[in-house]
Formats: sequence, C-alpha cells, structure tokens
Amino acid sequence: MGDFMITGKTKNLGVMGWPIGHSLSPVLQNAALKDAQLDYVYIALPVPPDMLSAAVAGLRAANFSGWNVTIPHKEAIIPYLDEVEEAARAIGAVNTVVNCDGKLYGYNTDAEGFIGALLSRGFDPAGKQVVLLGAGGAARAATWALLKRGAKSICIAVRNEKKGEDFVASFRSYDANGILRAEDWSGEAFSSILPEAELIVNTTPLGMSPKVSEMPPMDLDQLKPEAFAYDIVYMPGETRFLREARLRGHETLNGEDMLVLQGAAAFSLWTGERPDAALMKKELHRVLSQKS
Repeated sequence: MGDFMITGKTKNLGVMGWPIGHSLSPVLQNAALKDAQLDYVYIALPVPPDMLSAAVAGLRAANFSGWNVTIPHKEAIIPYLDEVEEAARAIGAVNTVVNCDGKLYGYNTDAEGFIGALLSRGFDPAGKQVVLLGAGGAARAATWALLKRGAKSICIAVRNEKKGEDFVASFRSYDANGILRAEDWSGEAFSSILPEAELIVNTTPLGMSPKVSEMPPMDLDQLKPEAFAYDIVYMPGETRFLREARLRGHETLNGEDMLVLQGAAAFSLWTGERPDAALMKKELHRVLSQKS
C-alpha cells in the first residue's frame, strides 16, 4: 500500500457531531481509504449545536468533498442542504452529505446498512412479520428499510403510546398497505403479536454499555423457534437481549455490520468506489477490543 501522505491535492472528508471524540468513523473510513489507495483524509469535526449553520457554510466554502453527520445534527442539518434524497426525508435525518460542485446533497445510509446486515446473514425480511422495539431515529431508518424491502407487517413496540402513534402517522404516505402499527410493549395486544414475529429488532439503547444488564421488557419464551433476533447495539458485542435469544436457540445479529455497511455506503457516495467492508469490520473489531 505504501505510505499514506497528505498533500495539497488530498480531498477532505469528516464526521460532524457534538461530542465527537467517541466516533469510530475516522478509524473505519481512513483504513478503507488507505486500502483503496484513494487520496482522501477523514477527520472528526466537533460542531456545537449553535454553530451548525456556520460549520456547514465553512465546509462548503473549504470545498470538503463530503461528511457524515451524527448526534445532535442529523435532523437539524436538513434546512442547510440543497437537496435531500427521499429516504433521508422519510426518515427525517441525514447521516451523509455529498458536496457536488458546491451543491450539498443529503442522504441517509443507515437504512441501507440495517438491511444489508440482515441480507448478509441470509435473512430477508420480505414477506416477514416484524416487531421493532423503540421509536427513535434508528427505528425510523429500520422502518423505512423494512417498508422498502416488503415486510408483511411491522409492529412498533413502545413505552409511550402517543410516540408510537405519531411514528406510524409520520410514515402513512409510504405505507400504502397499512402494514405499520404501534403497540404498548407491556400491553395485551403486544403479547399476542410477539409469538407471530419472525424478526425482532431492538433499536432502543437498553443493554448498551455501560448499562449491560438491561433489556427490553418482553418474554422471549413467547417467540417461535425460527424467529431472528437483531440488536443494533454493538457495544457490548452481545447485549443481554441477544444473549437470552441465543440461549433459547435463536439466530442473532448485533449492530456491527449495520455500522460498517452504512459507512461503506457513505464511502461509495463520496468516492464512487466500493470499499472493502471486511477490512472495515476488522478495524472495528480491533478498536472495540482495545476499548473493552
């Protein structure tokens, strides 16, 4: 591969958020860029909320090729962009910006990462009954991906019923067949839906480090044997939810592949090339093992 040298011709990429020190994107993206021998560099961009418009204007003026967007800017950045693709509009969040001749285009690659991770494990949610825990930003990306893939039904399981109803209403124009519904996860209706689920997805932070003993309040004994358990958390590598599912014989998947594949999709939008996703995952494991 040779030495990686930054010159006056090197193109700039980055990730904006606040705080941003925890982001693993610089490690993954720079490893992939070096492997592909592309003359780009990817840096962390700490942008406080009240400086977002100045930061977008500055990155445009400095001719950054593009950047990722993370908390708390994914929704707030939308008004500052020239065009936003349909998926990002439906999800209500942008995680990738591409600068094309001074015009800023917003994308959301989380949905692609979410579904790509499932497909790479040989599970296709088309025609399947899905239970999705949580109604935050990650749940929105997952719901968009599942609607597009042709899931048979999607039940959004929530603590707050009003939040669930608002979530379903916001997708109405994309849900022609009315397959989306929301249920209180402690209610009677939910306990009758759970045994029918073929895919169960946790998009809540329950079980994420440091609160590793937590999990969504549900009776996993109700699941059918072939139900697939997916948790978008990747720290720890196996949440309590996934461990309990695995011990009952279910196939499981954590959030590592989603993280890698959404990053790989952003890489392609910026460079026009596919990165080595296996190499990105290897780098992710290296960094996570150092953290733990």
